[in-house]
Amino acid sequence: MRDLLIELERLPGVGPRSAQRLVEHLLTCPSERVSRLAEGLALLRGSVRLCSRCALLTENDPCAVCADPGRDRGIILVVEEPTTAWTVEATGEYRGLYHALLGHLSPLHGVGPEDLTIDRLLERVREGGVREVILATNPTVEGETTALFIARRLQPLDVEVSRPASGIPVGGELGAVDRVTLTQALQLRRPVS
Repeated sequence: MRDLLIELERLPGVGPRSAQRLVEHLLTCPSERVSRLAEGLALLRGSVRLCSRCALLTENDPCAVCADPGRDRGIILVVEEPTTAWTVEATGEYRGLYHALLGHLSPLHGVGPEDLTIDRLLERVREGGVREVILATNPTVEGETTALFIARRLQPLDVEVSRPASGIPVGGELGAVDRVTLTQALQLRRPVS
């Protein structure tokens, strides 16, 4: 049981208490459910992989996005993690391609440019046909650093580089917004039409 607790604690967002609750749940639920979970995890590992082109999660290579002829191949949206693309896809607004970095730069944790898929992104841009790269890294210190690093590497490649706007969420109250978000919202303001 201790080995299972250790492995569960290695999952993102799972601490010692959560791991303990998960083990308790697995010990008290019907054994068929535990078996289905184990089978699902084994299948997941055996059938899902990273797309060789964009590094999104897929069962087929290339992934459905890269293989879709209706996608705008002139725009690449760069995300830190492959699952972020699912959130963007859920909007139904984006019709370009993706590129997952598989993390962000973090010198303190030993993650440098060579640990990410930055070189593969640069290769894709050099192949031609890309007009714009949207750097949709997370609005954290590491995400901003990663975006700046990539933007500098893209500079000589004659491609437009942009970042998604950020600011006050719809339905949010101005008084509840943190200072950094409010500053960005004011800097990225747009005219009222």
